[in-house]
Amino acid sequence: MAQITLDAPASRTPVRLGRLLTIILVGQFMAILDVSVVNVAAPTIRADLHASGAGLQLVIAGYTIAYAMLLITGARLGDILGHRAAFQGGLALFTAASLACGLAGSTGLLIAFRFIQGAGAALMVPQVMSLIQRNFTGAARARALSVYGAVLAGGAVVGQVVGGVLVSADLLGTGWRPVFLVNVPIGLVLLVAGRRALPGDRGERGRGLDLPGLVSLSAAVLLFVVPLVLGHEEDWPVWGWVMLGASVVIFAVFAVLQRRAASPLIPGRVAGAPGMRAGVATIFLCMCTFGGFLFSLALHLQGDLGYTPLHAGLFFIPGAGGFALSSLNWRRMPAAWHRPMIPLAMIVAGLGYLGLARFESGGVWLEVAMGVAGLGLGAAFSPLISIALTHVAVEDAADASGLLVMTNQLGQVVGVATFGTLFLSVAPPTGHALTITSEALGATAALAACCAVPLLRRRSL
Repeated sequence: MAQITLDAPASRTPVRLGRLLTIILVGQFMAILDVSVVNVAAPTIRADLHASGAGLQLVIAGYTIAYAMLLITGARLGDILGHRAAFQGGLALFTAASLACGLAGSTGLLIAFRFIQGAGAALMVPQVMSLIQRNFTGAARARALSVYGAVLAGGAVVGQVVGGVLVSADLLGTGWRPVFLVNVPIGLVLLVAGRRALPGDRGERGRGLDLPGLVSLSAAVLLFVVPLVLGHEEDWPVWGWVMLGASVVIFAVFAVLQRRAASPLIPGRVAGAPGMRAGVATIFLCMCTFGGFLFSLALHLQGDLGYTPLHAGLFFIPGAGGFALSSLNWRRMPAAWHRPMIPLAMIVAGLGYLGLARFESGGVWLEVAMGVAGLGLGAAFSPLISIALTHVAVEDAADASGLLVMTNQLGQVVGVATFGTLFLSVAPPTGHALTITSEALGATAALAACCAVPLLRRRSL
């Protein structure tokens, strides 16, 4: 990444943008990796800490819950405190919590530290897109966002590989603990490097935190995410449906409060920017399929096909490679093709999902189908991010960043919950779970392509 030629805005003090991009994207990579790395270590954690089923679920989900719930707040704090200070503060909290997770001696402590780790990620991650939006212009911004998209795919897949390697290695008899401790030296290096490489900004002291909006949005996201994360394991209890219903009501309250707020968390000019609404809807559905794809295929590989965690993780490499290839190279296509590429790419992803259904028994053709799905997702996601941000003013970068990152995260949570439930509900003796799930993924990819059609009416990037 450091060798990419990037153009700095003429009005700013020169910044070494290659180094800046490397630091913030490694931080982003760690945050994404920690969503999936713990899945592989879950059986070892359960045996070592004697965790109950509910306790183990919260170890895995606590990070995601805090992360999704606080992303918009983290974005606004970046505006108030300054993006360098917010990134460094979130990184420090994430690193300290990773150390505490690795040293935790009980399930309760591990759950608590996972929530804190998620809070640190929620403060750090929105600054990544804000710093890109504020420090890169034109083609350089599009290239940086393409690398950002590749990192999102890579982190999700590498998390499973790294988890398998570290747990299998059982370094010095530490079992699952290195999956958390590996973040500590990387985080410390980034903290030191970031002091010089990240551009300083004082923040916008005139902007308020919008406490009513913060509380209502956090409550709505919490009520929405918790039953989706825990619902299947708890056999979809009544309290889960009550929480989902309450989340809809509180989201409506949040929308009313935003119209009345002096400094809303999501300003109307951001939500109403050309291409933003269609982009958000398409990103949500795109990431729903991505989350469901990773989750259901991992279960299929380790359960139905009997792969080890390491073998299953390595099997995802074609999908990550396809995502990275298209994400990093879509700008090479003629400019007139950029917007039509999005719905077409989602159709390609849908064909890849249908290929998973056709070749569920494994082998090279299953890997080819994964590569096709990844290629389509990457060719859709990176242009989507660029288009959604094209008409957003620099001063609104943090708010737009928080909205897009939260949409990304919620899309993955919903994808895991819905497609994961579908996969697990198909009894092995009576049906092919991956076939049915992959067909549903293909249909959702087609719906995402339809949502992207309004983007064709805008002028090209």
